[in-house]
Amino acid sequence: MPYICCTQKLAKELGIKPSSPQSEKNGLGNWYANLLSIDRRKCALFTHEQTLYSLLVPNLKKPEFQHLDDIFVQALFKQLRVEMFTQGQIENILEEYDGKIKYAKTENRSLLGSMNDLAFHIKTEVQFQGGLGNADMILLARKLNHIPFKAIGFEYPETLFRLRLEQHIH
Repeated sequence: MPYICCTQKLAKELGIKPSSPQSEKNGLGNWYANLLSIDRRKCALFTHEQTLYSLLVPNLKKPEFQHLDDIFVQALFKQLRVEMFTQGQIENILEEYDGKIKYAKTENRSLLGSMNDLAFHIKTEVQFQGGLGNADMILLARKLNHIPFKAIGFEYPETLFRLRLEQHIH
């Protein structure tokens, strides 16, 4: 069963008390999520635990937090289509995550550090593009997933996510 591991700030916004996540050995793995404030708007940053593959969901309103797991799956679907993942790969991911996600608390401090780096890149890029209303979310996502990180051996998150997906399918 996949988990979205929430930071304390996001858990408070969701109104939940998350439990400890279970290790996901057979599936694609868990995601970490953080609540960001960009241009005084609430945004959720989701990062895959093992590959640092990330996506940003901007402009979240209070009622949307009640079904953040569904919003995450929809945003992931859109991003994977843009990133040219195959239909089979996308269906495999949706089958694993759709309606099956549980919330948990964060436990990986290294990953949280990487997410802080991602948040810095996001805020800088949004400012460069003229604010959240003008920012191209597709371009932003492509840039995020093409940043080499030390935590993953200076690989690109998109490359590792594709490899992880291929291993999961076979």
